Amino acid sequence: MVGSIDDWASGSLRAEAMPSAAVHLSADPARMDEPYAAGMGILAVHTLIHSDDAPATRAFLRDVLGFPFVSDAASSGDGFESPVVGDERDWLIFGTGPSELGVHPTSSEWEGQIHTSPLHHEIALVVDDIDATVADLAAKGATFAGEITDRGFGRGVPLEVPGADPILLYEARHTTAYER
Repeated sequence: MVGSIDDWASGSLRAEAMPSAAVHLSADPARMDEPYAAGMGILAVHTLIHSDDAPATRAFLRDVLGFPFVSDAASSGDGFESPVVGDERDWLIFGTGPSELGVHPTSSEWEGQIHTSPLHHEIALVVDDIDATVADLAAKGATFAGEITDRGFGRGVPLEVPGADPILLYEARHTTAYER
């Protein structure tokens, strides 16, 4: 889609100008000037990673992926409060940029193959160039659980996260709901 939510709300972006694969941003285009989940008080999606080694996971997100963060030592619950801003022992909360939420079926058919999956949640990081991003992250010490593969919705590879499950890194082939 070319344009922003503000363009849609102002009427400067018309449905006929949108690619045929584009999704509707709202069931009611007249509500596009309202915040997401208007009236519900939902401000953002807060993604959680449960880690066996929280300091290592936080250091990876901070140092390798380079996510900006705020430090909230009071939330750690262990009484630790570092004099160093961003100490991975603090409760670091990372900004992850624009986001979107997709729902995938637990059973589907693609290219003649049946694919099934248990009910679960998954974290995926969308990148603009999977090959360049993998090379950049590998140079910073990141490791991957396999090779880049075609997943139908895009090309991706599981990124190993210290102390936690892998995060899918992928280059989207589908229409995205976040603004670029």
